[in-house]
Amino acid sequence: MHADTAQSAIDTFVSAFNASDDAYVTSLLSQALTSDVVLWGPLGRSEGIEAVERFVLDIRRHPAGPGTMVRCSGVDMPDEWARYRWVFTTPGGGPRLVGTDVVHLRRGLIDQMIVFAGDLTPAA
Repeated sequence: MHADTAQSAIDTFVSAFNASDDAYVTSLLSQALTSDVVLWGPLGRSEGIEAVERFVLDIRRHPAGPGTMVRCSGVDMPDEWARYRWVFTTPGGGPRLVGTDVVHLRRGLIDQMIVFAGDLTPAA
């Protein structure tokens, strides 16, 4: 698989967080994810586009206000796995979160996603 294909799926996924309206979230996710996608995140394991959609909508409704999600690195892709870094910022200098996602792609769509939120602490 080509890195361009992975980057397209990843960027479409990230764009769901920034959609102008909640109604566009489902459409964007269905362009980026398989219907049986599995997401491992800070709150546990979720399966299916509907579960990922709830995750995205919850973040879109951040108490500090609607934030912006941006891929802030290149896409590193050995074979069918890819990783990238992201940053989520809220308005007015509110909370900021960074992380790294690792995704597996099948037929050009993300079918597995592991979300690592926050920076790693330095080794002791």
